[in-house]
Amino acid sequence: MESIMSLQYDWVRGSREVLLQYCETISAADFCQENSSFGRGSIRNLLVHIANTYEFWLGEQALQKEVAFTSYEAVQNIKDAWLLFQEIDKLVEEFVASFGRSYLTNLEVSINDTSTKANPLKLFTHVITHEYHHKGQILSLSRHLGYVPVDTDIMR
Repeated sequence: MESIMSLQYDWVRGSREVLLQYCETISAADFCQENSSFGRGSIRNLLVHIANTYEFWLGEQALQKEVAFTSYEAVQNIKDAWLLFQEIDKLVEEFVASFGRSYLTNLEVSINDTSTKANPLKLFTHVITHEYHHKGQILSLSRHLGYVPVDTDIMR
C-alpha cells in the first residue's frame, strides 16, 4: 500500500502544481482578496487551509507531532504557497513511510475534542478529498475575480 499511497499522492501533487502555476497568473491583490461567499475568504486562505488540514490530520493526529499550524499571514504570495506545499510534501512522505504498511490499523484521533478511531488510509483519503473540494472553490473564486480557470483534475 505504501507504493500506492505514494503514487496517488504524486497525482495529487501534479494536479496541485497545475493549480499553483495558475495562481502565479493571479495578481497579488486578488490572491489575498477576501470574499465572504467562499469559506475561507481568499485564494491564499484556502491554500493555507488545505495545508493546515494536512498538518492537523497527518502531522498532529497520525504522526503525533507538535505542529505549528501555518497562519494565513505567513503566506503573502504564491511563492510562499509553493514553499508551504514543499513542507506538506515532506509531511506526507513521512506519513506514508510511517503508515504505508499499517494503513488499516486504527489510530486514536480527536475531532472537536471527541476521541475516535480512524485508520491511516481514511486520514489520507480525507486530506486528499478535502484538498480537491477547496481547489474547486479556489477555481470558482478566481472566476469571480475575472480569471479563466485551468483544468486541475488528475485526468486532464
